[in-house]
Amino acid sequence: MSTTPTTSEGAVPDAVLAAFRAYERALADNDLAALADAFVEGAGALRGDAAGLLVGSEQIAAFRGARGEPPRRTVRELHARALGPDHVALVSVNEPAAGGAGLVTQVWRHCPDGRWRIAVAQVAAPAPAADPRIWRAVGHPLVAATGSGPLDGASVAVKDLFAVAGFAVGAGNPAYLAESRPAAEHAPAVRVLLDAGAELRGIARTDEFAYSVAGANPHYGAPPNPYAPLHLPGGSSSGPASAVAMGHAEIGLGTDTAGSIRVPASHQGLWGLRTTHGTVSRHGLLPLAPSFDTVGWLTRDPGLLARAARVSLPAGSGTASADRSYAVCPAVLELAQPSARAAFTVAIESWTRGGLLPAPRVISLPDPDAAFAAFRTVQAAEAWRSHGAWVRDHPDALGADVAARFAWASSVTAEQEAEARGALAVVRAQIEDVLEDSVLLSPTVTAPAPPRSADAAHLDAARTATITLTCLAAITGRPALSVPLLRADGAPLGLSLIGPRHTDLDLVARGAALQAPAATS
Repeated sequence: MSTTPTTSEGAVPDAVLAAFRAYERALADNDLAALADAFVEGAGALRGDAAGLLVGSEQIAAFRGARGEPPRRTVRELHARALGPDHVALVSVNEPAAGGAGLVTQVWRHCPDGRWRIAVAQVAAPAPAADPRIWRAVGHPLVAATGSGPLDGASVAVKDLFAVAGFAVGAGNPAYLAESRPAAEHAPAVRVLLDAGAELRGIARTDEFAYSVAGANPHYGAPPNPYAPLHLPGGSSSGPASAVAMGHAEIGLGTDTAGSIRVPASHQGLWGLRTTHGTVSRHGLLPLAPSFDTVGWLTRDPGLLARAARVSLPAGSGTASADRSYAVCPAVLELAQPSARAAFTVAIESWTRGGLLPAPRVISLPDPDAAFAAFRTVQAAEAWRSHGAWVRDHPDALGADVAARFAWASSVTAEQEAEARGALAVVRAQIEDVLEDSVLLSPTVTAPAPPRSADAAHLDAARTATITLTCLAAITGRPALSVPLLRADGAPLGLSLIGPRHTDLDLVARGAALQAPAATS
């Protein structure tokens, strides 16, 4: 650092430069205490990079503690500009050990204790060729459009469960990928987007075999969540969701068995549609639980979502009814944590007062916990039929959470499955009798995204609570939409609309009509 070329304008105290050098040494040593002490205390501290913005010294310290060893770098240039007697801007150019060049801009503040500390930091790292947490394969494009139409110029991130001609399906697991053969043709759900003018940007990551909603793949890492950098992205369509949220692609083609489109949509502030079960072809799609597996899309705006749905869905999937009512179920809302429930309630009351939404009718649905128990059993039985033989032959290939899920699935007996299917049939009929033609409203998930530092017990509890809510659409086969109109605890939270079967496009239109200033809690 002593030989770093430095240029200064204005009265730049030597103490600022000394503090900067001490900060760089602390980075090299990964001295977490010193790094935390280098920032001003409280909410005034800001640190941003391509993954998002951290607000306050607590968030910044938590980020440092969770990221592991920082990338090694050498400062090549340092430029200092006095902004006043108590503030100095420092801009440094660095050379990471991995190559390229990085740029760091900092505003240092003279604090009451006489020390200089960082108030604002913006980090620009060298752009990676592709983020391996998001992408398994990527190109410019990876596959060109095969036609022209409503999706001209749109780029697509395809979940690593769909057949893409010339590429093997990896299912989020390197051992499975190593044994897979390249597909001879595109899955119909892929082909229809290409025929409509979209291009395939790449094949994006998934949680292993789509048997998770966390978005924390043990082999490739958790994709980033730009709207909540300290939190998980949600899964299992984690890669497509992050690709869309990060601006790498405009459409995420995913699957939703128990919430795998809607959960990452909620966590990352995206539009996410689970289509009516069976309306989009699942040929060329690696199954998990066929009774519930459904194709859908993630986008950053409702217009593009509607276009992707319109070219993919059969005629009659946009059935509209001007007098269709809305409904809420108190027992379902009780599943949500207080902040999520409050954000939902504030939004509904606001939209009702403003005339955007008729007052929802209050309904009673079957016990959510009992419905989840039956759903979980049938899903597990089907997952074991889909992949049990491979799992049995590869006992050490899976991450701990998915391995435990498959282990439990292997224990489900035929009698237990039959009993659960009977229970689901009863629940499905009861829900349909109560909902009829109404649209069910609720938070998409029970809480904002779990922190990346969450332990296994926390994640398992979050998964159970969330799927208890999201499995209602899976049980009925109804379309479900997550709309990014809520916030809770400072993080994105989706609004869920579950509509009658074959009203997918109408559901998107209804969600778009609710666009208004987001409710906060």
